[in-house]
Amino acid sequence: MLQITPIDPFDAPTFDAWWDAYAAARRGDLGEDAVVWSREESRAEQQQESETTQRQAFIARRDGDVVGAASLALFLKDNRHVAGIGVNVPPQHRRSGIGSALLAHVEAEARRAGRTTMRADIFWPATLPADGAGAANLEFARRHGYEVALGDLQNRLALPVAAAVIDGLLAEAPAVGYEIHSWIGPVPERFLAEWAALDAVLDTEAPTGDLDLEASSGDTLDYRAGERLQEQQGRTSYGTVALDADGHIAAYTQIVVSSDDGNAYQWGTLVRRADRGHRLGLRVKLENLRALQQHSPQTSRIYTFNAESNAHMLAVNTRLGFQISARMAELQKRLGDAPHS
Repeated sequence: MLQITPIDPFDAPTFDAWWDAYAAARRGDLGEDAVVWSREESRAEQQQESETTQRQAFIARRDGDVVGAASLALFLKDNRHVAGIGVNVPPQHRRSGIGSALLAHVEAEARRAGRTTMRADIFWPATLPADGAGAANLEFARRHGYEVALGDLQNRLALPVAAAVIDGLLAEAPAVGYEIHSWIGPVPERFLAEWAALDAVLDTEAPTGDLDLEASSGDTLDYRAGERLQEQQGRTSYGTVALDADGHIAAYTQIVVSSDDGNAYQWGTLVRRADRGHRLGLRVKLENLRALQQHSPQTSRIYTFNAESNAHMLAVNTRLGFQISARMAELQKRLGDAPHS
């Protein structure tokens, strides 16, 4: 008999069993190309007392054995109609109804919370076609009413990039009339409000496909709370901005390094609309890359995720030497009217 129960993230053995199932499922899909949040990064996120996101995690057991894991994220300030979900079943337990039961469970929880749009991310190998033909997880999602709202690429860059390559690309993006600032750690207070505002609209300024979402508020206190979580997770942030003549942020970029897996992850990059066309995106990414290589020479790779329709940013990444390592789909399902919580 299958039992699905919520977990207490402060109960170490239960949490560890949940994480083991999650990691095994991800690695079963992609092998060495799987990007997996570490055990301690995941634990810190689940334990965080957040004012922006209510998180829950569930574990599935059959005859006492852990056979699957699921997660649910309910946004509390913006996109309150959306629930972010994850369903992970290790390969040896698939095709026995566990995934379907976990999915039904988290959807029911989302309905009770008044959510009407479900969102989930899935990955499949880069060797499979862009439409996901042959990807078992996409076939599973479609059987349960989910569609691809946005197709993404997971790209990987081997480090270090030669200084001559960086210098050559920098010469193509002189950023005349702009001032470049880089730092390690939390965003300096003088940049915080404009940085948070740009970061908040990243999801809606970048290609969104058919995603049903709205921009975040850009609240600076919430942003600082996110930075504190990064610190608890052992992550280090590298940030770079381009400032216009009046000292306002025209472009920003961020790389976050995980102390657990040693990888770097490209987070947001955005150029303000009024300042596009000056190759500022390339400039800030190059400056940030140079800072990363200088201060974290042990970091051996960077991962980035971009919409497959974002031709401009993909072209920038190609110039830097990124290569596709997997495909990703941002899935969506509308449940219709749900009861209010």
